[in-house]
Amino acid sequence: MTESIPNQHGRGDWKIFNTLHRDHTGANRTFIGAGLLVLFVAISSIAALAQPPSSNDTQKALHEGFVHPPDDCRIMMRWWWFGPSATKPELKRELEQMRAAGIGGVEIATLYPLALDDPKTGFHNYPFVSAEHIENLRYAAEQARALGMRVDITLGSGWPFGGPHIPVTEAAGKLRIEVIPVPAGASSIPVPPLEAGEKLLAVFAAPAGDSGLDLKQAKPLPLPSGARLEFTAGSTSGQSAIFFIASRTGMMVKRAAEGAAGFVLDHYDRAAIEHHLLAVGDPLLSAFGDHPPYSIFSDSLEDYGSDWTPNLLTEFEKRRGYDLQPLLPALIGDVGPQTAAIRHDWGQTLTELANEQFLQPIHAWAQQHHTLFRSQTYGFPPVTLASNRFEDLPEGEGKATINMWREFSDTRWAASAGHLFHHSVVSSETWTWLHSPAFRATPLDMKAEADLHFLQGINQLIGHGWPYSPESAGKPGWRMYAAGAFNAHNPWFPVMPDLAGYLQRVSYALRLGEPANDVAILLPTDDVWASFKARVQQNKPATSLGGFDETGSNITIDESVGTFLGRDVIPQVLDAGFNFDFIDAETIEAAGIPYKVLILPGVDRIPPSTYEKIADFARRGGIVIATRRLPATAPGYLNASAVSERVRKLSDVLFHGNLSTTHFVADEQRLGTSIASWLRPDFALTPKVPEIGFIHRKLDSGDLYFVANTSNRLQAVHASFRASVTHAESWDPFTGSAKGLDHTDDIELDLHPYESRIFYFSNAALSPVTPELKLRNTQIDISHNWRVTAGGASLPMSDLTSWTDHRDLRYYSGPATYEKTLDISASDLHPGHSVLIDFGEGTPVPLPDPLPRFNMRAYLESPVREAAQVFVNDKFAGFVWHPPFRVEISRLLKPGKNNLRILVGNTAINALADTTPPNYRLLYDRYGVEFIPQDMQNLEPLPSGILERVVLIEQSPE
Repeated sequence: MTESIPNQHGRGDWKIFNTLHRDHTGANRTFIGAGLLVLFVAISSIAALAQPPSSNDTQKALHEGFVHPPDDCRIMMRWWWFGPSATKPELKRELEQMRAAGIGGVEIATLYPLALDDPKTGFHNYPFVSAEHIENLRYAAEQARALGMRVDITLGSGWPFGGPHIPVTEAAGKLRIEVIPVPAGASSIPVPPLEAGEKLLAVFAAPAGDSGLDLKQAKPLPLPSGARLEFTAGSTSGQSAIFFIASRTGMMVKRAAEGAAGFVLDHYDRAAIEHHLLAVGDPLLSAFGDHPPYSIFSDSLEDYGSDWTPNLLTEFEKRRGYDLQPLLPALIGDVGPQTAAIRHDWGQTLTELANEQFLQPIHAWAQQHHTLFRSQTYGFPPVTLASNRFEDLPEGEGKATINMWREFSDTRWAASAGHLFHHSVVSSETWTWLHSPAFRATPLDMKAEADLHFLQGINQLIGHGWPYSPESAGKPGWRMYAAGAFNAHNPWFPVMPDLAGYLQRVSYALRLGEPANDVAILLPTDDVWASFKARVQQNKPATSLGGFDETGSNITIDESVGTFLGRDVIPQVLDAGFNFDFIDAETIEAAGIPYKVLILPGVDRIPPSTYEKIADFARRGGIVIATRRLPATAPGYLNASAVSERVRKLSDVLFHGNLSTTHFVADEQRLGTSIASWLRPDFALTPKVPEIGFIHRKLDSGDLYFVANTSNRLQAVHASFRASVTHAESWDPFTGSAKGLDHTDDIELDLHPYESRIFYFSNAALSPVTPELKLRNTQIDISHNWRVTAGGASLPMSDLTSWTDHRDLRYYSGPATYEKTLDISASDLHPGHSVLIDFGEGTPVPLPDPLPRFNMRAYLESPVREAAQVFVNDKFAGFVWHPPFRVEISRLLKPGKNNLRILVGNTAINALADTTPPNYRLLYDRYGVEFIPQDMQNLEPLPSGILERVVLIEQSPE
């Protein structure tokens, strides 16, 4: 068989491809991209020839693809349009900058204004989806198409979906609970006032105990017919009346553009999303004419506190088979043994409604409009991993901590869904919280975080992001309030093509073949549903930041499940030399268990039908490991006792019967040892280094591994891979070169800080092995007597120090040129010898304890702050921004005088430290406080330039 060719659609997406293109011709097909059409023709040609290529042809194609990966593997950028106030000249200029930097596409996202209208200059903000906005969208899409760039668009302004077109009757729903103590001897109390969009559902009376209301004794009261709740005097003495009201959260769209502010829509109400698609979706797509965007995008589901919808009682009874109304107190407190079961059914109903009333209609709408649906399907409402089946392109996002790949993350959640639902490409919102504040992040920071996403199975990066910025904003220009800024206003931006090329190659490699994870970890979704709880709290107004932040709300799967998984399961799997995906019960019901090992991490509740499939998996040789406890409870309220008995019997069959492939591990710190007793590790290191991770892809012709050092230290290890083959190669993701290795079972690795490599194993003949030579290094110190030109100043630098040590350059952000002349005699240029310029190793930064949750960075200060381009005799030699900080220059040297020129760029922080923060008082008065700049106070200049000893190294065979 031939190798699978990476593209933006997985095996399951061919059905979508056929559906979208049926009865459509000409321009309507172009959204899929010329690359996929070429792929289709290529596959057809191969089939017609009916002649499989030789292994040599396959290896040649792989190598060529790695050297020149397809454009659809390029990173994308979330392109923020503030206002909106974008103009055509600036749109064209920024798209051209992106393309030249190796960025392959944009996701257009429209946010709050950053400047007031100014009649004198002509600057103005125009309303979201106004004629001017649509015209500029049309122009941007046209220019991107001409540059061969992909264009996606967010179906709204800010997030979550909503706006002025959403009436309160379609706004995000919430169960409001009012508790009113009944005065002694009272015969009535006032009913809480109801606003538009609210409805009284039920009233209960419950006695108050020492620790609050005793809900086990709650009794329903007749619904009042007027403004007061009447009852017999003294019958409720010492009790409180509990009013359950179908209400609205009051959450407003966060970071809304001009004309886009309004209620967040009800994610459980199909009429609300259909209204939104009509009012916002249709106008936005009209800008694309006969060339639909590649995909439409749904950003984070952050519908905080939304746990109700007006018809929930009806839907609940239809789906769960009983009436929730008399059991509503269970949603706020303990009503007895069945409390958790009732809450479970409530949570499951919310999930089903979000799937059917929100995700499915958007997916259908996307298909009708000949585009794809990309979605960050996690958060609030409580969508599950299985909910990702209602989209074409799953997407995760990083929580921006150095350990994100070793704990539960939305990134791994999305990658797992992509693997399970056969999407060959899974994207992730990357660099969201990278090294705050804006403009502080460096290229090395970007690589360090990107590798964490790759280690979790991501193979398409969506950078967060690129702020549109007009010339009138000056430098460094506009930026989002709480995100990185990765546009050309960064002085280090000239090295972006090198970074983008690295990311493109790795993305290509991680699309080859199929994922080869051995282990699945069952997400205890049913246990999480059972933990849901409504909050006894009156509705509160939207915050000044345009959003309703329901602190403490747990009506979410992904933000709750980490607690249920515990701290040890994921590190134990990884440290034992295995990689894993998450899976949930609903996915097992639909797709089975396509893994070698299934872990049940402390699972209590599990559907009996799912458990039966797990038992079948074990009978067929699948390994099942339960930790902490054995499943014992059936989810749901009806027939709970009888159905739970089925679960307990299955636990007995699995773990106390005669099955040889099941095991119970009480202490999860022994989990890794347990897995390794069943399977040979896929990737093993000597000595063990938890900071080194891997991803394994299975190709028809071999096995590919991506390996990354996530630490700030050099790691010297021996690595063994499970691939049992005769040939191995090391692929360089910076150059695309492949090097044959003389060992396939024990490979010596010296990984620099944040270094990554790709290894390919095959029985086919690969690149010839180049013997490793022992080298003699001769060093010449060239650290002294440089001429530095920066910011209009030219100064001699006898010793290399930060240019901020010079008064005139203390607050300088921009490029600096370092120059000196090297006098080299002909006798110094030996054939076969290499000459490198080495800038040093950099300085590890101690990791804080605890690590910041939302401020990822590379904990290594580079010897060149922050990036450089090296030229020898006016010819480009290489980039310097990541370890090892050295460039090979042999081919550019000549006898006699040689000009060495190094262009260094720092960050924009130094210039920002010398400016007064903008005063947004009038902007806030006009539009409300939609944002507050993050971490911009007390800025200080950062060290800049070449900081360490620089040497020439001549390498010669011993």
